[in-house]
Amino acid sequence: MRNRHLVLVHQSSSYLAAGVATVVLTACLSYSHAANTDSTAFSWRQTDSDVALLDGEQVVWQFNYGSKLAKPYFHPVSVDGRTLTWNSPPDHVWHHGVWFSWKYIDGVNYWELNPKTGKPDGKTSWSQPQIETRDDFSATIEMDLRYGPADGDQTLLVERRTIDISPPSDSGELSIDWTSHFTALADVTLDRTPARQGRGGGYAGLSVRFAKELTDRQAIGVEGTLEFGTDHRHRESGVAVDYNGTIDGQPIGLAFLDHASNPRYPTKWYVIRYPNGIGYINAALLHDNPLKLQENKELKLRYRLIAHPGQWDAKRLQAEHESFDEVED
Repeated sequence: MRNRHLVLVHQSSSYLAAGVATVVLTACLSYSHAANTDSTAFSWRQTDSDVALLDGEQVVWQFNYGSKLAKPYFHPVSVDGRTLTWNSPPDHVWHHGVWFSWKYIDGVNYWELNPKTGKPDGKTSWSQPQIETRDDFSATIEMDLRYGPADGDQTLLVERRTIDISPPSDSGELSIDWTSHFTALADVTLDRTPARQGRGGGYAGLSVRFAKELTDRQAIGVEGTLEFGTDHRHRESGVAVDYNGTIDGQPIGLAFLDHASNPRYPTKWYVIRYPNGIGYINAALLHDNPLKLQENKELKLRYRLIAHPGQWDAKRLQAEHESFDEVED
């Protein structure tokens, strides 16, 4: 299969209307990579619950937004025909490829499923997205998100989310720039389960669950290889992390970049690398402490993810981070 480059940029601006936030997913070419000129194999597929870019029969990326889902998410996300993501793995069925979820809002769990209901106690809801697909194989998706307890009608938090998706190019990379703009409709506390040595905790926000086919995994920071504890976790601050390994015997990875405009920059990362198990990364904004938002206060988060063939080194990761930090609204 030909090498491709895909860029997803998620941007956001302040917006609040009738307690609803708008998600704008705009596909556009990353300035750092040239567009692919041979697009004859590409096509769009769209239903009431998802939109996907195809390269022949292969799904390059798919955004899922069906009304019965717990969260909207990307899966699959592929590079050169190899899928990097995993949706609803048996060990954590609430993991969804590339997705965003708060852990607790005012003590209510938005992350895991309640075994009695099969749904989170905190509800993430959204309107049907407005989707524009283009002849150059870029796309724009607009969506409104709301957060509130599942057992009531109250909306506590709204989000405007923007993701840009570019036409694939010949570089074989896929970038996702994700910006979320939250507005509190009441005083709220965003929280997590405190981190515990040898156990989980500390996570919330934008996450990636990696495919089980990804083996020989390691993580790289801008200063070199990152160390994992005996619990197979890495919990340190940094501007970027590249999580990589091999699929089908060939190197592949995903870089996750924090933006200097984010609160608590550089972020704590919560990274898991079980030898024959979970592969996961989260930009853990709440790792050390909860975050309180007063009514009408806003929170903006910006990240970039770059799925790529090959194995990146610290120098390449640093260069990509510097390029991302130059991006403004």
